[in-house]
Amino acid sequence: MLTQNRATSVVAIYAAKAYEGQIDQLKAGAQIVVGTPGRLIDLSNQRLLDLSGAVEVVLDEADKMLDLGFLADIEKIFQKVPAVRHTQLFSATMPGPIVALARRFMSNPIHMRANDPDEGLTQANIKHLVYRAHSLDKDEVIARILQAEGRGKTVIFTRTKRAAQKLVDELGDRGFNAAAVHGDMSQEARERSMAAFKAGKRDVLIATDVAARGIDVNDVTHVINHTIPDDEKTYLHRAGRTGRAGKTGIAVTFVDWDDLHKWALINRALEFGQPEPIETYSSSPHLYTDLDIPEGTKGRLVTAPKAAPAPKAEKPENTDGTDATAEGAPRRRRRRRGGSGTSGEQGASSTPRAEGAGTHDGGGSEHHDGNAAPRRRRRRRSGGSGTNAAPVA
Repeated sequence: MLTQNRATSVVAIYAAKAYEGQIDQLKAGAQIVVGTPGRLIDLSNQRLLDLSGAVEVVLDEADKMLDLGFLADIEKIFQKVPAVRHTQLFSATMPGPIVALARRFMSNPIHMRANDPDEGLTQANIKHLVYRAHSLDKDEVIARILQAEGRGKTVIFTRTKRAAQKLVDELGDRGFNAAAVHGDMSQEARERSMAAFKAGKRDVLIATDVAARGIDVNDVTHVINHTIPDDEKTYLHRAGRTGRAGKTGIAVTFVDWDDLHKWALINRALEFGQPEPIETYSSSPHLYTDLDIPEGTKGRLVTAPKAAPAPKAEKPENTDGTDATAEGAPRRRRRRRGGSGTSGEQGASSTPRAEGAGTHDGGGSEHHDGNAAPRRRRRRRSGGSGTNAAPVA
């Protein structure tokens, strides 16, 4: 948005994408480079990216970078940029390490706190529901919540990448149109999932905290915490995905029996006044009334029944009940038009040869072979007064 209608070249540099395209963009000339610390350092070490002329340095999500262990990479980048520069550091929170980082790499830093004027109103627009749920029943509860009246786009947060992918597969098997955003996916796959979610092609997005920090969708109606966050700041970040732009939203949090102490800390910090979550199962009546779930809803979408296959055409049968068209079925013998006998081997005589009958040779003499089968002689085309047919006994 900042470079709209301006002839400014912006290049995105990050891992999980091929080097070649990014290198070509850098060689073509880039005025603004936005990248992750590891890839920036890598290209700088290869002398493909020169940071010595940078006049503006922006460090975004500083607190999260420190949590993920990027402090050493941040220090290397600051060593490569000029000492005289304009530096901006953005952080959702300002813990001690962030303050120390600002004092170390910034000259006369100015601390500016930005508050949303509708921050209190936004929180008032969110209905917070906290349930103590069994881990084996969570998927069934979520599937029923996804069928609540007025449910629109929904974001489900999980603690691990494996849990996110497992839930995507489970909901897909139940008939829901879900997508995932987690660290085991490539950058292109994550971008496709986010684009499909924003466009409404997928109405359920399952994400981990790290991968979900870029979610900025205004029409999210429900947020579900599959696992409780570790602190109140993460809870507010998750719940803040709904109830935006003055709209209402619902935030549902599941608390395992082993995580009750985490909820106690969040409840105390945010002053929810709900120290003990309600024990809830997929069949609990209050689940249906709290979330406006139609009565009788089950955890699997009902699909239209498949059409019955068309009946097969009856096959013609012979008089003896055998299939007339089946392979290997007996065929009726056709009567020969000429002669009174039945058709046999082509060219054979229709008159039976008597036992012990003789044959004639070319000189007219007869030879008897007793019971042996008579030998047939080849008929001559010309001459010869005798016939080669055997006499009837």
